[in-house]
Amino acid sequence: MKKNVKVTLSLFTLLIVSVLIAEILMRQFVGLGKMPLYKSSDIYEYIVQPNQSGHRFGCRYYYNSFSQRCDEPDSSKVKVLGLGDSVLFGGATIDQDDIATTIYTNETGIQMLNISAGSWGPDNCAAYLKHHGLFDAKAIFLLVSSHDATDNMDFTPVVGKSVHNPDKQYTSAWHELFARYLIPRLKFKKAVTPKDPDQQIADRDYIVKAGKTFNTGFAQIKEIADSASLPLFVCLHAEKKELEEGYYNEMGNDIIGWCNDNGVFLIKLLDEGLLADMYRDNIHLNEKGLRFLADIMKKYIVF
Repeated sequence: MKKNVKVTLSLFTLLIVSVLIAEILMRQFVGLGKMPLYKSSDIYEYIVQPNQSGHRFGCRYYYNSFSQRCDEPDSSKVKVLGLGDSVLFGGATIDQDDIATTIYTNETGIQMLNISAGSWGPDNCAAYLKHHGLFDAKAIFLLVSSHDATDNMDFTPVVGKSVHNPDKQYTSAWHELFARYLIPRLKFKKAVTPKDPDQQIADRDYIVKAGKTFNTGFAQIKEIADSASLPLFVCLHAEKKELEEGYYNEMGNDIIGWCNDNGVFLIKLLDEGLLADMYRDNIHLNEKGLRFLADIMKKYIVF
């Protein structure tokens, strides 16, 4: 009897130790329990919380005191404002050194400030600049996709509701592993039933804004650039479907038309040699694609 008790205690102790060791390994080497956190804004909807850094899935991430994915603005360097959404932002699964703004900065000596967030439109970017200023920049680079033509701010609450915009960490790496990755994949599909708005937001893979009017941020950013006598570069990315078809969709053509009508310098990535193997999904760029984007920046943004 005593022998059985000792065996049980030994096995229990081994289990606890194994769980604790796995917790440490998942936190240190995988980055579970170390998500970049977000905060809400009544000015530009949401943004990553400032002063965060860490490693996640083998990739390093860093956000400065202005919530930009780059080093602190350097007064000794010429600076460019890099504005955009998740394509420019990169996400936590892209290493800090592999995002296009970092490559451009390291290879030119010109610091490109990465002012972006997932599903931001030009109006989010314009609101950020109006609030934080221009950081003594000498040019503005705005990266957009066709859907940004109508991607207007609507201030739907997403921080702390969407899995992609957390405002606090899970209690442990194990908690994140099960709650965010394992359990959703193990659930059996049920009959489709209407969901409340909060649940719809939580289930989305990305933020959807149902805008219909042309995004006012384009004109706002042009006005900001003109007022400060800064050159403005608009770079039109392409969804993979647009790449396959060889032309931009109707919303992309609206952006092209606006740039032509307003004398804004436009870079169309479809005309620059964008390739299918530069994507990691239907729109986001992989490391090769970000290298390509950095080369485009180097080609046009020179001083």
